[in-house]
Amino acid sequence: MPRIQQLPDHLINQIAAGEVVERPASALKELLENSLDAGSQNLSIELLAGGTKLIKVIDDGCGIAKDELPLALHRHATSKIRDLDDLQKVATLGFRGEGLASIASVSRLTLSSREQGSDYAWRVDADNGHVNEPEPTSLSQGSTIEIHELYYQVPARRKFLKSESTEFAHCNDMVQRLALANPGVQFTLSHNGRAQLRLLAGDLAKRAAAILGDEFVASGVQVDEGFGGLRLWGITGSPTLGKSSRDAQYFFVNGRFVRDKVVQHALREAYRDVLHHDKHAAYCLFLELDPEGVDVNVHPTKIEVRFRESQAIYRFMLTSLKKALAGTRAGTVPAGIDPETGEIAAPDSSVMAPAPAMTPKNYAEMAYKQGNFQPQPRVQAPMAFYDTMFADLKRAPGEANPSDSNNWAPEPLPSFTGSDTPERKFAPAVPAGALMPAAAIAPSAAAPSRASDSETVPPLGFALGQLHGIYILAQNAEGLIVVDMHAAHERVVYEQLKNALDLHQMPTQPLLIPHVFAADKHDVATVEDHAETLAAIGFEISVQSPTQLAIRSLPMLLKDANPIELAQAVLKDIRMVGASEVLAGRQNELLATMACHGSVRANRSLTITEMNALLRQMEATERSGQCNHGRPTWFRMTLNELDKMFMRGQ
Repeated sequence: MPRIQQLPDHLINQIAAGEVVERPASALKELLENSLDAGSQNLSIELLAGGTKLIKVIDDGCGIAKDELPLALHRHATSKIRDLDDLQKVATLGFRGEGLASIASVSRLTLSSREQGSDYAWRVDADNGHVNEPEPTSLSQGSTIEIHELYYQVPARRKFLKSESTEFAHCNDMVQRLALANPGVQFTLSHNGRAQLRLLAGDLAKRAAAILGDEFVASGVQVDEGFGGLRLWGITGSPTLGKSSRDAQYFFVNGRFVRDKVVQHALREAYRDVLHHDKHAAYCLFLELDPEGVDVNVHPTKIEVRFRESQAIYRFMLTSLKKALAGTRAGTVPAGIDPETGEIAAPDSSVMAPAPAMTPKNYAEMAYKQGNFQPQPRVQAPMAFYDTMFADLKRAPGEANPSDSNNWAPEPLPSFTGSDTPERKFAPAVPAGALMPAAAIAPSAAAPSRASDSETVPPLGFALGQLHGIYILAQNAEGLIVVDMHAAHERVVYEQLKNALDLHQMPTQPLLIPHVFAADKHDVATVEDHAETLAAIGFEISVQSPTQLAIRSLPMLLKDANPIELAQAVLKDIRMVGASEVLAGRQNELLATMACHGSVRANRSLTITEMNALLRQMEATERSGQCNHGRPTWFRMTLNELDKMFMRGQ
């Protein structure tokens, strides 16, 4: 039997390289992170053959002293941390001290550096892990590191590398991620002697426009929310401009690009009913928190993190994103788009504030230490409330409501009374989701005729007529507005239903015969630990045995759903984020169906008065820019665009 023996350092470094340096892009990431930690303001990257032949990084950072150059290529040698306390609050991108040693063990590496304030530059060479003595060289302030023939001593590993173009694509993506996280640093990337990318130092708006496109910045939704020691800021894409892939999703925690299940879940839930089902959101968001609240020492590649209070992070992110997306009302034109011409303006510092300095000593006390992430108690509703809600939506259009006059349920068609006078009078601001009083709106029968009326013309203007019983044509100060009347009214009714439901506690439906199902230990533990959470959302689940659970009651709105499937999904959701968004999603799907059946249908003739009432309700309703399925509810064509179509002025 083989005896236990200690492995040589060189072999240990090669084993570590298998985790840290998966491909050339991984090696490039380690080099760039070291340069950024050194305070570099200009980074130049040169690649040959996708990084397999050469990776060269030139920076203007603080440099490395002569006697520390050989030490930089040894395993677990770093200037980032000193003890366990430093490891628990890492504020730099690199900290392990094994990146350069791993790379040097599988390549030929040259490290040249000139320390700030030094008169001379020095370099060290490493070949297959063997480090030579420092030698003098010529170099301005900063460091230059070259990696030649990656994995040349490990031919089996080279077989796993892809084509040159594929490896370069991964390197390019890596540079773009770090560039988005550091908009104040200039990046230059060349491949096989040809310039591929040049990003000048600026703010986030300019950097995001260069990488994600001007349209993303111009139409994107700005996010800047804070609570306690948490801050979420950046740009999240407009729901109307959904992507077919997840390529345009960038999320950073304290300046580090990460992929986290809690974060992705919160983003999906925030976009649930405003994004089309086959589209993906685009975003460039930054989460800042005390470094002690996040553990980055989870995986060698440092792309995964673990939050100390993941439930608090989840609720904060979901609330912040929903608040930002709630402002996407119909008629609202993004700040980056000219309202008259419809053209995208060049992004500048007014679009997005520059990133704040992320210094650990400036962070406030952690929000999870304050214990402020408690849900607000809800008022209990009588069972008749929900009976009335269903009954009103089943009424035929125009049928009188048999219940009392204070019933909240939306009418199948918005209407109002008021005299059509030359003077235009508009309703005061109406809370999102509330019904607009009939007497509060008195628009003029005549539509505006000049752009000079823009101060008195609402965002969606006044209705001109109806097209094929499907679209409403309206005129505002900028041009023509086209509204899908069914999709728009569906969103209005849907938001009213959600707001009314949020004000009441969800009633439960007791089961005459409990549903007993087999459960694993995780589900049983979740039921025991989160009994109050389950009861608050309408579930009563008891433990029958160490391997069985019994469902004794369900939320009344979901009484027709598969109880076992629903319970399993809810328990899995609670384990992941501490609360169940599965239930909210199922409820919203039901409310969306109810809103669809309770909305004005296509081919129904509307009067000018009814059209104007619907336009005003759209302007007062959150998320009215998209229907419940994520499709746009309105479209704007400016006078400039119309003039081009008819070649006016040409």
